[in-house]
Amino acid sequence: MSTATRSLPRTIGAHAILLTYTAIALFPVVIVIVNSFKSRAAIFGAPLTPPTPKTFDLIGYTTVIGQGDFIHYFQNSLVVTVASLFFVLLFGAMAAFALSEYRFRGNSLMGLYLALGIMIPIRLATVAILQLMVASGLVNTLTALILVYTAQGLPLAVFILSEFMKQVSDDLKNAGRIDGLSEYTIFFRLVLPLVRPSMATVAVFTMIPIWNDLWFPLILAPSEETKTVTLGAQLFLGQFVTNWNAILAALSLAIMPVLILYVIFSRQLIRGITSGAVK
Repeated sequence: MSTATRSLPRTIGAHAILLTYTAIALFPVVIVIVNSFKSRAAIFGAPLTPPTPKTFDLIGYTTVIGQGDFIHYFQNSLVVTVASLFFVLLFGAMAAFALSEYRFRGNSLMGLYLALGIMIPIRLATVAILQLMVASGLVNTLTALILVYTAQGLPLAVFILSEFMKQVSDDLKNAGRIDGLSEYTIFFRLVLPLVRPSMATVAVFTMIPIWNDLWFPLILAPSEETKTVTLGAQLFLGQFVTNWNAILAALSLAIMPVLILYVIFSRQLIRGITSGAVK
């Protein structure tokens, strides 16, 4: 029996498991988007069926755009997410370059210290963070969210990027130094272009928790001027009456940026995840 024949059942089993996981992961997203285009009666009457000409209704989207200041919430989420991603990628890449390139006393200890940030949830320090933001006068500002999300994303960024930067050829960097390039030029012009797949991986893994977060916006920036998309969707949750059409429409609109980001960076994301698997 050939090797290909023996490996066929394993391949089929692996694909079956992956397809099952994909279906389970996408099922809630599909249900939310499908039901956002249906009337309230159809949502509760037949939640698993697609909208028909009789049940099709855009009342949720008109409510979100008209009643809730969704565009403003979307802008706040976009500003916070983009700014946080910029600082996480910039500072994370710089720290990863320093840890992977230079050998100094405490190098390994510093890497371990940063790795602890992955294992310890930042929400455990919510009270201390809130006290710090109150003392700094940053409550109800987008700056508070950007600072928290930057601190939250840095450990994972440093951990991933440092492993990739260790694989960059030393000969290439030494050749740049011989040519008179500064360390900043070597970092920005030689190293960063070679680790773009890992940067895309870090960007996706960092963006999703930031965009979907409800905890810190609710605690640090609950005012109307600083509400994010996830916090703004709570406007349609009432104690006695809940506007499910508006909630599903708001969630569907909030999902779009994540899907667009994945479509744009999917190739580099897959390269970043798999490039370290094969030597």
